[in-house]
Amino acid sequence: MCTGKCARCVGLSLIPLSLVCILANTLLLVPNGKTTWTNENLTSQVWYMAGFIGGGLMVLCPGIAAVRAGGKGCCGAGCCGNRCRMLRSVFCSAFGVLGAIYCLAVSAAALQIGPKCFMNGKWDYHFKGTSGAYLRNQTQWDLCEEPPHVVAWNVTLFSLLVAASCLEIVLCGIQLVNATLGVFCGDCRGKEVRQRGVDL
Repeated sequence: MCTGKCARCVGLSLIPLSLVCILANTLLLVPNGKTTWTNENLTSQVWYMAGFIGGGLMVLCPGIAAVRAGGKGCCGAGCCGNRCRMLRSVFCSAFGVLGAIYCLAVSAAALQIGPKCFMNGKWDYHFKGTSGAYLRNQTQWDLCEEPPHVVAWNVTLFSLLVAASCLEIVLCGIQLVNATLGVFCGDCRGKEVRQRGVDL
């Protein structure tokens, strides 16, 4: 596959993944779909905005850059084998890897610690000492009185963020290598166009 086509495929995969992360982080701010909870009632990892910033905006940038790198030409048709857009995509992809790693680290920590909820007359991280064992024991999830169903809500959305950020790390890594090859080798599509011109 040409570096340009590969970049476009990667970019078109990164963009929806980043939007999924943004949506998941937004939903974490409203447990059970309700906006009545204050900052003190929400898990601290939610406020780190790992899905919105890390897996979202910091990956959306390399996604768009990869799609643009998959276009033909950078300063006009066939210019430099699209090397300048590929070079920009190299830096954007590295930036995206950092954002996805941040999202993965925060989301994994949130799953291990568990949500902040009201139980036994106080707000606290009641599952913190279980080292994530509560994830396999769903009977404990209903022990949280408020917010309602917060454990299932957080586990679902943070698990989604973990899965999405893992895919983002892989895709940004692929684009990092692909764009580097594109900088040094150019895009085979440009070579194909020039070859057709010679044949004519």
